[in-house]
Amino acid sequence: MEVILKQDVENLGFVFDVVNVKPGYGRNYLIPKGLAELATPSAKKQLNETLEARAAEEKANIDAANELIEKIKAVELKISAKVGEGDKLFGSVNNGDIAEALKAKGVQIEKKHIKISGT
Repeated sequence: MEVILKQDVENLGFVFDVVNVKPGYGRNYLIPKGLAELATPSAKKQLNETLEARAAEEKANIDAANELIEKIKAVELKISAKVGEGDKLFGSVNNGDIAEALKAKGVQIEKKHIKISGT
């Protein structure tokens, strides 16, 4: 019996996989618990459409991320801060400060997406 997994199932497969299982396992466990659905031709067609839509969405997200990367590479930031004796910085420069500076340069990015290394 062929089924399409709706969720990851340990030792069987991942979501959207089409797998062969014993009929009793499919009818009595996977399908009633909502872990899988019967792999009918219409379900397979719908699965292909879903996978194509996800692939297109993923490609659009990757293109948008690459475009954002290019914008960020072109920007040079200067963040002013108070310093004390021996050029010691008062406070810190954090991802919120960087997000604000990027916004002022026309690059919109959420501060949670900014990672600062070396801390």
